[in-house]
Amino acid sequence: MILYIAEKPSVARAVAEVLPGPQRKAEGYITLGNGDVITWCIGHLLEQAEPEAYDPEYKKWKREHLPIIPTQWKQVVKSQTRKQLSSVKKLIKTADQLVHMGDPDRVGQVLVDEVINYAGVSQAKRDATLRCLVNDMNPAAIQRALQNLRQNTDFIPLATSALARARADWLYGMNMTRLCTLLGQSVGYNGVLSIGRVQTPVLGLVVHRDQEIENFVSKPFYEVLITLETLAGESFVAKWKPSAACEAYMDEEGRVLSPQLAQKVVQKVKGQPGRVKAVKCDRKKQPAPLPYNLSALQIDASKRFNLNAQKTLDICQQLYERHKLITYPRSDCRYLPQGHYQERHSVTQALAKTLAGLTDAVKQADLNLKSKAWDDAKVGAHHAIIPTARALSSERLSQDEQNIYALVARQYLMQFYPTFEYDAHQIDTEVAGGLFIAKQKTVKSEGWKVLLAPQSGAKSDPEFSITRLPKVQTGEAVTCLDAKLDEKQTSPPKHFTDATLLAAMTGIARFVSDPEIKKVLRETDGLGTEATRAGIIELLFKRQFLTKKGKEIHATVIGKQLINSLPRAMVVPDMTAHWEAQLNAISEKKMRYGQFMQPLIDGIRALISEVESQDFSSLRGMGKTAVRKKKRLASNHTL
Repeated sequence: MILYIAEKPSVARAVAEVLPGPQRKAEGYITLGNGDVITWCIGHLLEQAEPEAYDPEYKKWKREHLPIIPTQWKQVVKSQTRKQLSSVKKLIKTADQLVHMGDPDRVGQVLVDEVINYAGVSQAKRDATLRCLVNDMNPAAIQRALQNLRQNTDFIPLATSALARARADWLYGMNMTRLCTLLGQSVGYNGVLSIGRVQTPVLGLVVHRDQEIENFVSKPFYEVLITLETLAGESFVAKWKPSAACEAYMDEEGRVLSPQLAQKVVQKVKGQPGRVKAVKCDRKKQPAPLPYNLSALQIDASKRFNLNAQKTLDICQQLYERHKLITYPRSDCRYLPQGHYQERHSVTQALAKTLAGLTDAVKQADLNLKSKAWDDAKVGAHHAIIPTARALSSERLSQDEQNIYALVARQYLMQFYPTFEYDAHQIDTEVAGGLFIAKQKTVKSEGWKVLLAPQSGAKSDPEFSITRLPKVQTGEAVTCLDAKLDEKQTSPPKHFTDATLLAAMTGIARFVSDPEIKKVLRETDGLGTEATRAGIIELLFKRQFLTKKGKEIHATVIGKQLINSLPRAMVVPDMTAHWEAQLNAISEKKMRYGQFMQPLIDGIRALISEVESQDFSSLRGMGKTAVRKKKRLASNHTL
């Protein structure tokens, strides 16, 4: 008997549709017509044991217990899914062949693997287990996946990476949460101070941004704009580009802070002759953006529809599992397998039937085009999020579901549209020894940008001016008819929104100054993973460390004081990004489990000593007594 083990019931039902009938549904599994069986997990059926499972004394939170570091790791059965685990365990033991059908990512891999290991089957049976990678819930895609089974042992490094991550999160979150809570309570804080290796640096991002805005002092800066006239009587406006000799009067962003200097330039050039130093007119081409991964989709959904990351993910799960209209949504990849190119006709026809508003866009698509999105070398366990070949009446979709599906569909259609093309025209002119630059862009072909919303296209870009620069040649004489001083004010950075906080988490290297760490960060996926970022942001709101004011995300007073009480290493992204880089290395067989875990344990010991020297007195009188038991709270301090 072959036993197929899916990650969740909805996936199991979809797989059952393509397997032999007649089928008989039972409690926790489905028996197929040929005697094979499909069963399912309900998310994680097992979880990391609480500290008291290792020593009953650990039920009490005491400083002398820390750090708590298990020598033999334990997992316990989740009480709410105990019955399903018992059913799956029996089926695993009686099966002749196991087929692992967990979601095609790190968590999906370990989630089913740990159940197979818990069942206590022989090594030979584990080694013979096959892996089925399902990215698309449509019957044809599932059948293809079943025809391309791989050895589950090929994914041992991925599972090891997931295991290392879970244990590292447990060690860091459990020990630091207990320590900070005890230190906070010792100075009069009421409640639990939750710490996580991802959530705390994310909170740090918001706190530091808020403080930067609070401490910001606006300063005036000055630009000089001149009006130039050509020999043919045409005029155009150019902006002064300060030379290196002016650096003493400029800020780090190259803005002139001295009104006297700028005024001197105005007086010097007005009415003076000039000469064209250089003329550039280049045809620029922008290929279509790649199909979405989850973060890119969440960012666009926030900008367009003001949906937070978790809401977008929930909608995607509905479109994937219930409606089967999009492929696997928790993807970190923006590329597609070459084989998917053959399905472009059926996919585009299906999306046109699902959303009538896209019918013309499909008709205008050139399905003979092939963007750089199709690249087997850049596709891992899962590929970009795209529409499936399934059509469904839009009446069966909520407005939010229609909006997200339309985003995914348009991004896919862009792959079959020509490049966006424009001319970039620049005239460099010298007047009285100063350099003045005029720039202007002219759209030549909208290409894929015709699929964007009106406010997102090239026409909304201020650089695409209706007024065109005159045709001049290098060396041509011009005259400065007028010059004026333009005073502006420096503006503070903006508060984070759902979109910009997600973008910050994915592009975290921008928030690091150390060049070596920045280099490491550019090679990782940022803070958290595609599947966890939405949950981490939600967690910070639930723990009342973050709050919303309109679209803006602000840190609460408790959130600010917590960050200000912690060592810098805990509130900046450097450490957790290094972890992600190492976890990726484990999944790629470039690092061993022990090489990651032992330095991490040593680091936790050192960090405990550093945290104990911090001052938590600013939290005195804050917080409120937690209603839930500490045991329950502690189990959530992982990220």
